[in-house]
Amino acid sequence: MPGPPIDLREYHAGDPCALTVDERDALRRAIRSLRITPATGESQRYYLDPQSTVGAITVAGRSVVIRPKIGVGQLLSLACFAIGKVRLQDDDFDFPEETALPDAIALALCAAARRAFARGVLRGYLTRDDALQMVRGRIRFDDQIRRRFGVPLPVEVRYDEFTDDILENRLVKAAAHRLGRLPLRSVRARDGLRRVAAWLDEVSLCEYPPNAVPHVSFDRLNRRYDGVVTLSRLILRHGEYEAARGEVPASGFLMDMNQVFQEFLTVALGEALGLPAAVFGERKIRRLDDDDRVLLKPDLVWTEGTRTAFVGDAKYKNIEGGAVPNADLYQLLAYATAEDLPGGLLVYAKGEADGREYTVRHAGKRLRVMALDLSGSLSTVLERVGEIANVVRELRVEALQRRRAA
Repeated sequence: MPGPPIDLREYHAGDPCALTVDERDALRRAIRSLRITPATGESQRYYLDPQSTVGAITVAGRSVVIRPKIGVGQLLSLACFAIGKVRLQDDDFDFPEETALPDAIALALCAAARRAFARGVLRGYLTRDDALQMVRGRIRFDDQIRRRFGVPLPVEVRYDEFTDDILENRLVKAAAHRLGRLPLRSVRARDGLRRVAAWLDEVSLCEYPPNAVPHVSFDRLNRRYDGVVTLSRLILRHGEYEAARGEVPASGFLMDMNQVFQEFLTVALGEALGLPAAVFGERKIRRLDDDDRVLLKPDLVWTEGTRTAFVGDAKYKNIEGGAVPNADLYQLLAYATAEDLPGGLLVYAKGEADGREYTVRHAGKRLRVMALDLSGSLSTVLERVGEIANVVRELRVEALQRRRAA
């Protein structure tokens, strides 16, 4: 019989809990960041620290819920903005704050779907290749000759069909199907997902790997779908975990706050600076050494032509006592040195590090550290990002002045 549910919090070990050997090993496989420490003087009892992973997972019937520090609604709001600069509506978060992440995102998806489908399911033109008993659209002569050897029927044709089996609906259906396979606690969430599936009954069910979820561009025709499609892409990119490795199967929905924070900060800073992704974001820069063997890839890079105007990094990690780790400062110093910049910027989540500045002895490089408070509304958080953007501009101007002086 499975043990009681395990309730954890991001970057917090909590009280020790009892685990069988199979449960312990399955959790270690499922949650890569999980730190498992045996409780002193006790048998098969462990401290579990999930680090930056949040969500929920079930192992052999044993459920584990990992709650984010910033609240589930805030997490979804930041993550959706990071994916498509989409601002979710308040009624998308009509659930108690203590709701587990999989149930919360299922409820948010259902609310966004109801709003998107209020005027009916979106339809569009889809190009199809088919063999028909009559001519429709354009005849594919090369295929007709190669496949039919002069036989007139059927005819190989290509035509445009007005259908609801389009990418936007396929993404929503795939996300609803993926969430529907999870052991959700909320009856409202399960019922809502079944309604979404019923609305999209004629739509193809497609599988999308997390690293190959298609992007959707929005215009006046599909703008009402921006919320539900963005949530669907979030689910498909970060979402479900399933494993049957070993003797204990596991399924769940997990997200890495490191990735969420980095993606949000990159997109929000780029918008505040008025820069496109091609100019500002994560990218490789010059190698650290003359032999080009040490690769450098900062999270925040502002490029102007072939030169780097600014470099920085996003850090979402638990810091004991608020002290900035030496390794993070060494990393930023390496970036600034490789690009011959006067300094750089580290941005932490509020509560993990305080703002300060370090001037490197003999090198004269200034390493700035700032903290971004993720609490409050999305608009409030974006205003705080604007303050960080002002510092980025200052560092860019300083770099330009130094280059002109040289």
